[in-house]
Amino acid sequence: MFHTPPQIDRRDAGFTIIEVLIALAVVAVSILAIGSVMSTNVRGVRLLEQHVTLMQTARSVMTADIPPRAELGLGAVSGQENDYRWKIDIGPLGEDWAVPGADVAWIPALVRIQVRSPSGAVSDLTTVRLMRGPPK
Repeated sequence: MFHTPPQIDRRDAGFTIIEVLIALAVVAVSILAIGSVMSTNVRGVRLLEQHVTLMQTARSVMTADIPPRAELGLGAVSGQENDYRWKIDIGPLGEDWAVPGADVAWIPALVRIQVRSPSGAVSDLTTVRLMRGPPK
C-alpha cells in the first residue's frame, strides 16, 4: 500500500538555473527601486521639516521680537532662537513722510526680518509697521 510518486520527465522537473537567476534579478531591481523611492521620500520629509521649523521661527521672531509700536525705532536688532539666528532691520519706508503743518503722530517704517537656519537656509520677510513720528 505504499504510494510511489509518479515519474517526472527531466524537462518538467523544475526551474532551470537561468530562470532562477532572472527571477532574482527582477526581485533585486524591484527592491532597489523601492529603496530609491523611500530614500527620496525621507530626504523630502527632512527638508520639509526644516522648512516648517524655519517658518515657525520666523513667525515667532515676528510676533515676539519686533518691539511694540510705541517703542519701535530705526536700527537693527539681532538674536538667536534654538540655533536659528535672526536679524531685524527697521528703516524708513521710502521718502520723508513728514508733512509740514500736519499733526501726524505715526509714520510707516519698513521692517525686514531675516532668519537663518543651522543648515544655512534663509527666510526673508518684509512688513510695514507704524512707528512714532519725530517729535515736533
